[in-house]
Amino acid sequence: MKLKAMRAPSMYVQDPDSLLEFYELVKNYGSRFLFVCSNSGKKTVQPKVEKSFEGTDAYGRFEVFSGISSEGQIAAMRDIVKADDIQVVVGVGGGSAIDTAKATAYYENKPVVIVPTVAATDAPCTGLSVIYHDDGTFAEYLFYPKNPDVVIVDSRIIANAPTRFLVAGMGDALGTYYEARACERTKSPSLENTGVTKSAMALCTLCRDTLFESGFQALTACEQHLLVPAFEAVVEANIYLSGVGADNAGLCVAHSVYNGTTALEECERVPHGNIVAFGTIVQLVLENAPEAEIAEVMSFMDSVGLPLTLEAIGVTDPARVKVAAEKACVEGESIHNLAGDCTPEQLAYAMFQADALGKAFLGEE
Repeated sequence: MKLKAMRAPSMYVQDPDSLLEFYELVKNYGSRFLFVCSNSGKKTVQPKVEKSFEGTDAYGRFEVFSGISSEGQIAAMRDIVKADDIQVVVGVGGGSAIDTAKATAYYENKPVVIVPTVAATDAPCTGLSVIYHDDGTFAEYLFYPKNPDVVIVDSRIIANAPTRFLVAGMGDALGTYYEARACERTKSPSLENTGVTKSAMALCTLCRDTLFESGFQALTACEQHLLVPAFEAVVEANIYLSGVGADNAGLCVAHSVYNGTTALEECERVPHGNIVAFGTIVQLVLENAPEAEIAEVMSFMDSVGLPLTLEAIGVTDPARVKVAAEKACVEGESIHNLAGDCTPEQLAYAMFQADALGKAFLGEE
């Protein structure tokens, strides 16, 4: 029996132009910062952070990383921390920059601050990283003893990012409640290897409800770069509710479907969250969920432009579905948190059924 527990960032901040308060928010952790940045992240974040440094003795070194959270990149950033007497590591950008910063801070025993520039995944708040070998192949999931110290979301920057990132984030967040519910049913461990608390389930439920209530309005607001309450609510759902919820409640079929499609070249350019959303329908099929619930989820997905068919995630050859299903069901995959478990054949059938339901919903042949 796993002990029930909850973990989360020590502080989560979200507001338009919150980065203008960067130094004030993190000064208790140190005054010498290494910023591990994506290209676009450096351009959008550096001016605001440097403005927050005015009149202080703070030092910031902004480094653009290679674009992948690889062992070599982490080693290079660790060298900078040592050579430049860095006290705090800051991840700026999307998931890979964030994962590189987390790993660097962990190995060097430094605090880590996360500044996401898109709301495409829930990586900013989680206590783990995906690490790759230098050739781009998967190396390991690196689990940390704590979540990031501070997460600062400047929603003005998020609103000015391409809308597809917000949509992908909604897809990733969509799976949060349904995967958590499956884990709770089978008493499966969370990503932190703990039992699922009522608090975790409450966050996951709020994540789903926020998407359904505000997702379409957030999408239309993002298209016009408008900082309205619905947009702010969905950014919080994508980054905080989904991240802390999944961390403390666990994953199931939806994320295994994504992991299975990593074996398919045709899916390489499809965002993680888009495939997780399709995988959520697959999970509901396997659970024999009520048709009304499946229709509710599909209606939301259609409203924000998430994929309802295999073709929409790049898969047109039925034989390739079986390849993905085999990979999704390997030992250790989260799909085995499902009540009654699941074989590759059962998963392939469910993927074909989800595709058929999607086509029927869209009125396709």
